[in-house]
Amino acid sequence: MEVQALASVVNSFHPLIDLISPWLTDGLVLAQVADPDVLGQMQDAFNNFIESGQVWAFLIGLIIGYIFRGMSSFG
Repeated sequence: MEVQALASVVNSFHPLIDLISPWLTDGLVLAQVADPDVLGQMQDAFNNFIESGQVWAFLIGLIIGYIFRGMSSFG
């Protein structure tokens, strides 16, 4: 959808929004997404998490945290 068409759609809602609550239109911002492949980005992030070894740091942190929690609880 072109930006002009999107702007006209948003502008058509302004009178309705102004009637309901005027403060909603003060910060109206439209986001532009550079790469819409969200699942691909998630897969790349997960692969980087595995390949960089951060998964081991995460697991070691969970284990140490669990041990510390067990040693510091009074129950």
